[in-house]
Amino acid sequence: MVTLGVLLATILLIANRKLYVYEDPRIDEIDELLPHSNCGACGTPGCRPFAEELVSGEAEPAQCTVNTAEVNQAIADYLGVDLGEHERQVARLACAGGIHVAHTRASYKGIDSCRAAALVSGGGKGCSWGCLGFGDCEVVCDPEVIHMNKYGLPVVDEANCTACSDCVDVCPKDLFSLQPVSHRLWVACKNLDEGDVAEADCEVTCNACNRCIVDAPEGLISMVDSLAVIDYEKNKIASKVAIERCPTGAIVWLDEKVGAIKGTKAKKIIRTKPLTNA
Repeated sequence: MVTLGVLLATILLIANRKLYVYEDPRIDEIDELLPHSNCGACGTPGCRPFAEELVSGEAEPAQCTVNTAEVNQAIADYLGVDLGEHERQVARLACAGGIHVAHTRASYKGIDSCRAAALVSGGGKGCSWGCLGFGDCEVVCDPEVIHMNKYGLPVVDEANCTACSDCVDVCPKDLFSLQPVSHRLWVACKNLDEGDVAEADCEVTCNACNRCIVDAPEGLISMVDSLAVIDYEKNKIASKVAIERCPTGAIVWLDEKVGAIKGTKAKKIIRTKPLTNA
C-alpha cells in the first residue's frame, strides 16, 4: 500500500508539472477591482473573463460601465494602458401603449407571464406588436432597474441599468434593445400597420405619416415597413425638431431628468383609466 501510494503521488507530481497552465497573477488583482455583478455589459460572460481579456489586451477598462470612472482608471494605471472609450448603454422599450391608450381585444386567463400569453394567439392586445404587461422583464431584472407602472408598462431606471440584456432576452415581443445613453431621439413603437388601421388599436402608435422624416436632419430617420426608424450611423445629429409634428407622440425625446417628451403637435391624452375591452 505504501509503494502504491508513493507511485500514485509521483504520477500526480509529474502530471502537475507537465500539465500546469500558467495564469498571469494580474488577473486576480484586476478581478478584485471589478464589481462582480457578472452583468455581461462589457461583452463577456462575467467579471473574471473580463479580467482575463483586460490582462491580455483584448478589452479596455472603460468597457465596464458598472464600475466608477475612478476604479476603471485605477485598472488602466495598474495595467499601464489607456482607459479607452466606451459609451454606456441602457435598455429601452419600443412601446408606449399602456392600458389607457391601447385596446385589449381578448381576455387572457392563464399564467401571469408575457411568454405564456404570447403563445395564446400572441396575447390579448389589439396591437400584436405591443407590450403585454405581465412584467417578465421586471421579474428577471433587479427591482431598482425595472418596475411596472400603473398602465402596465415597464419603466427602466437609466441610472441603475447595467445593460445586462436580460430584459432583451426575455421579452417575447422583442421590444427591448440596448442603446447608447446619448441616443435621446427614440421611436417608442414597433407597430408595422399604418394610418387609421394602426391607430384603431393604439392611440400612440406610429402611423407612418412621414412628418418626422421631413423635419429631421437628412438621413437620420427613414420609414421601414411603415415604421419610423432612426439611424445614427447615417447622421449622428439628433434634434428635438423631429418630434414636434408627430401627431401621436410615437417618436419622443428622452430627457435624462424628466423622461419622455412629446412634440407640441402630439394629441393630449388625459385619460388614466383603462380603455374598455373591445
